Amino acid sequence: MIDVMNRHLLLLALCQGLFLTNNVTFIAINGLVGLSLAPAGWMATLPITAYVLGSAMAAMPVAWMQAHWGRRRSFQAGLLVAMLACAMAALAVWWRSFGLLLAATVTGGFYSANAALYRFAGPELVEPVHKERAISLVLAGGIIGGVFGPKLASWTRGALELPFLGAYLALIGVAALALIVVSCVRFPTHVAPLKGADIGRPVLELARQPIFVIAVAAAALGYGVMNLLMAATPIAMQQCGLPFENTALVLEWHVLGMYVPSFFTGHLIKRVGVLPVMSAGVLLNLVCVAVALSGVELTQFLVALFTLGVGWNFLYIGGTTLLTDTYRPEEKTRAQGAMDTCVFATMMVSSFASGALITTRGWTLLNLGSLLPLALIALALVWLARQRPLRPAPGASRP
Repeated sequence: MIDVMNRHLLLLALCQGLFLTNNVTFIAINGLVGLSLAPAGWMATLPITAYVLGSAMAAMPVAWMQAHWGRRRSFQAGLLVAMLACAMAALAVWWRSFGLLLAATVTGGFYSANAALYRFAGPELVEPVHKERAISLVLAGGIIGGVFGPKLASWTRGALELPFLGAYLALIGVAALALIVVSCVRFPTHVAPLKGADIGRPVLELARQPIFVIAVAAAALGYGVMNLLMAATPIAMQQCGLPFENTALVLEWHVLGMYVPSFFTGHLIKRVGVLPVMSAGVLLNLVCVAVALSGVELTQFLVALFTLGVGWNFLYIGGTTLLTDTYRPEEKTRAQGAMDTCVFATMMVSSFASGALITTRGWTLLNLGSLLPLALIALALVWLARQRPLRPAPGASRP
């Protein structure tokens, strides 16, 4: 473990934690701010949808930046944009402009697309044999966001005269701190691709591999289900008459469920294999739905969202690990960008559906609707388990 937890990996994990502080606070407040500013109730989660839309639009350009600028410069650019996006959101609250809020969250998506690649950058800081644990340890940094994101939303909600204005201003400081931290991480020396050099297979050829498709689908659909239920939770709890402090508590435990298992998920994958871990993720998602359908008290929301977080962790880390066996080093940014484009596109659909369903059809139908993508993931994992043992792509020694 000492070989894995080097200083630069820990700094990258801290960047992940600061990103999640920003991300969780956005999720906690954007739906409620949207509800107060939107012309119609069904548009409440459009700011969350816009955030994911910005991420989906930025995923492939960010992959290009990572390939040509290197990890550090790309991550720094993402954090500068994050500061701009939070300032725009603060102005949107001040001016009571729903359109500006949407523009701010679309802009913030560029930061999200950059920060999503922290998990792929982590294995580059350790020996290849530790890649599963490195992915897990970077994502474990999200515990910081799980603890401080909801608390930051609660503490700053009424700090200024306009609700949530203080939260957006505080997030500018969080992004500035992350900019300092990421500048201290020593990434491997970046070598930009030379003109005419072999850059590996195109995305369409990579996507002909069944393992690639299933890795991407599991990560995307797992994230989509998680986002569908998480984005609706603040509004559902408000509809049930529960105070915002309860909402912050539920989101805190949800994010802890997402990231605390990261301390052992990599070891678990190493020990029992990636498919059993991903299958457990599907099962935990089903438990979440069952608990959510059993009632709308604080306890049900808390247990359901915590279980949802753990299930997401197993699917997301499992899918990410599975993907690293499908590409060669020169193909990494292309493959990683393709995965994140699919993840963000799925999240965009689920976040829009979340707002529309929770305000028109209710919490029960929302949960029942999540069963279809979970069934698709389960079928894909069963199919893959029946195939011959997984084999890495030629030359795929590190992600």
